[in-house]
Amino acid sequence: MDTSNIKFTNTSARQLPGEENGKPIEAVAPTKLRVNYCLYARKSSEDDERQALSIDSQIKEMAIQAEMQGLHVTEIRKESHSAKESGQRPVFQQLIKDVKDGLFSGILSWAPDRLSRNAGDLGSLVDLMDSGHMVEIRTHGQTFTASPNDKFLLMILCSQAKLENDNRGVNVKRGMRTKCELGFRPNLTPLGYLNDHYSGKGQKKVFIDPEKAPVIVQAFTKVAEGHVSGRDIYNWMKEIGFTTRSGKLMTLSSIYRMLNNPYYCGIFEFPEGSGKWYKGSYEPIIHRELFDAVQKQLEVAPKSKPGTKVFDYTKMLKCGRCGSGITAQEKFKNRKNGTRKRYVYYHCTQSRDFDCPEPYIREEDLREAFIDYLSEVSVEEIERREGLRTELDRFRRLSSAVLGHKAGEEQPEINLHNFAKYVLSEGTRDEKRELLTCLNAEIHLKDKHVYLAN
Repeated sequence: MDTSNIKFTNTSARQLPGEENGKPIEAVAPTKLRVNYCLYARKSSEDDERQALSIDSQIKEMAIQAEMQGLHVTEIRKESHSAKESGQRPVFQQLIKDVKDGLFSGILSWAPDRLSRNAGDLGSLVDLMDSGHMVEIRTHGQTFTASPNDKFLLMILCSQAKLENDNRGVNVKRGMRTKCELGFRPNLTPLGYLNDHYSGKGQKKVFIDPEKAPVIVQAFTKVAEGHVSGRDIYNWMKEIGFTTRSGKLMTLSSIYRMLNNPYYCGIFEFPEGSGKWYKGSYEPIIHRELFDAVQKQLEVAPKSKPGTKVFDYTKMLKCGRCGSGITAQEKFKNRKNGTRKRYVYYHCTQSRDFDCPEPYIREEDLREAFIDYLSEVSVEEIERREGLRTELDRFRRLSSAVLGHKAGEEQPEINLHNFAKYVLSEGTRDEKRELLTCLNAEIHLKDKHVYLAN
């Protein structure tokens, strides 16, 4: 073959793609941005999450995964809080804020439901991905990036957790309703009964407490037949040393709750206030007739609405013996001439000491005690009270008229004793209260005497 007419191209003179000066160029991999992860662990103490790993276990497992995959974890955050409602987890809310501020660009967690079990928090995570603040979320065995498919899968998994949570709530309510229909009230039984902690689920019963039940029966009997009050039962139980399950003495309020609890006669309402009543499948401690008799004995006339009866000096005094507040009540006495006399008595509320012996004091005696103290207050102090200026001027004019002073003459000096007596006898309730504030001290009542606290 004749090759004399064939021309060869000098390739050394031409630079081909991927070559520099005729030599191949090595390919350079693009630089990957490092992701700063925050390891987030959460555990709720609620029943629906008792099977989840503990916080320490979550941190241990994810730390191993981070080390194996070479992840850069800059901080570990944990909290014990339910994720049922959005915006209620302070640690998670701070994490969202820190991701927005650029402190983290990724989250490492055991499972998607550790991050969100509600639509609000899930939306916050997806928004961070859409805005570019969050590069990825890693869980045990899964990675979620900002790609549409990953975000969709993340939303599916978190929504599934919410669905399970909602269904669990429905199932719990249905279970409680079924238990009530079987004659057993959910929750702990009241004092006098014992819960069965050993039988299987759905087979647990209620037993009568052989030690406390007889005492409770005596309490109901004393009220129904002996016509004693809840306070008498309180003193009696305190005297015999009757205690609660925790070994504490019964309080007066708990005694009244016990005496008003129909559970002891074999019926119960659940939930309380719902109007749904059930017949119990346990042995009643007392008969229905005894319970009704107690309710009739404890029945009191309905109290007036708050604010319908206000007395002049209430909320301004404290008991000098026990530190409780001072309240008032009125009494009426029919006279022989057909008229009716009203009396007002002030006494200790006994809110801090049920046995406080502080005696009653009539309003007239209390007023005289105030007058004696107010006699030492300066006129300048009274004039600074805006609500008393008008009364002070009126008292001056009245005093001048009584003493026969004419206009232009020097006015007499105010007699503080008479002025205090004038306001506390003739003034309005607001004027009386404002006058007493001139004492500039806490007022105590002890042994029917008023004194100012140091």
